[in-house]
Amino acid sequence: MGRKPKEETPVFNRLEEVRESRGMSRIELANHADVHYQTIGYIERGEYSPSLSLALTIAHILRTDLTEIFSLQPFNKKKAVPQ
Repeated sequence: MGRKPKEETPVFNRLEEVRESRGMSRIELANHADVHYQTIGYIERGEYSPSLSLALTIAHILRTDLTEIFSLQPFNKKKAVPQ
């Protein structure tokens, strides 16, 4: 009997909200982050968790803290996006 693989902890994000508050399109963010624009869409929809390196790069591009975009807990929908 083998071990059951550990389920990956979900990563919640507000990437779309923060990106839009900066007036940036998915394509623009993807170009700055050197990834395909579909990757940004997958992250925004929660279908893909970015690597730590990509998450830090995205936060840097959007001029905010990593924790303003990504979390292990769901975000409070009423929280304002920092400028």
